[in-house]
This record gives sequence, C-alpha cells and structure tokens, in this order.
Amino acid sequence: MRVAILTTGGTIEKTYNELEGSLRNDRSVLDEILASLRLPDLLILPVNVMYKDSLDMTDEDRLKILAAVKNALARSDAVIVLHGTDTLSVTGELLAGELGKDLSKPVVLTGAMRPYVFRDSDTLQNVTEALLAARLVDPGVYVVMHNRVLRFPGVIKDRQALTFRKATE
Repeated sequence: MRVAILTTGGTIEKTYNELEGSLRNDRSVLDEILASLRLPDLLILPVNVMYKDSLDMTDEDRLKILAAVKNALARSDAVIVLHGTDTLSVTGELLAGELGKDLSKPVVLTGAMRPYVFRDSDTLQNVTEALLAARLVDPGVYVVMHNRVLRFPGVIKDRQALTFRKATE
C-alpha cells in the first residue's frame, strides 16, 4: 500500500529550541515517528507542505493543503495529513467540500494535543491509528485521533475533552 503523509506543522510537529526556550514548527518529525513503527508492507510518500501552527494558517494555506492532497491522491492509495488541532476542522471541512463527491480514496487528518517531543505526547498513538484507518475506511475525509474515526462534515474540536467529536454529539 502507498500512503502519502503530508506535514503541515501544528503541535504534533513542534520541536523545542533550547536556546530560546520555545516550541516551534521548524522541521518535520515524521521520520522519527515512522522509524519507531513496524510497517513492512507500506510505502510512505512524505510531502512537506508547510511548517505552521494551525492558528497561523490562512485560507491560502488551506488551498495549498488542498492542492497537495489532490496531487498526493493521484500517486497513492490513501493520504494522511498531519495538522494542528486548533483549526483542523476548518481544513477538514474544506477538503470534504472540495473532494467529497469524486473522492475514491481515504484522506485522514490527525494531530496531537501535545508535541511529539514531549514524553506524554499522543502523537505516536494518533499517527498509528491514522495509518490503520487509512487502510480500513471507505473513501472520504476523516479525522482520526484518540481511538476515534470521525467523518467530515460536522467534526469539531472539543476543547473541554481535548479531542474531536461530531457536532451533533
């Protein structure tokens, strides 16, 4: 199976700068994440789209993500987008609206509430779940995090529970 993984930044990919004492999006941690997993029959096609906190994303950035997803769909069996959680729902809604009817493969968005570099990060769980979901779900746009698979449209971030849910729940 060929899975394109698009990196856009967000908490999931923040790294710690010791000199400044800050967390920043300045590189992808995807290689480190994948190196810790056993993926014998999976060909990963990494695509670095941007390194941004999702709160800083613009409509233009989301269109860039849409274009990257369309390009990746043409050469893979599924697409995973690593994205900041604060505006992941906005991007998911855009992707579902623009790709929805003609989509023949799964597009899975995932992120993390804590950076990969933190000991108690949810990154590894969420990426592992996204990889499995990409193999199992029907064509569509989804968010996969915290042992949940939610299909767009109608997915929102639940800031109290620190996860995602359907707006109707």
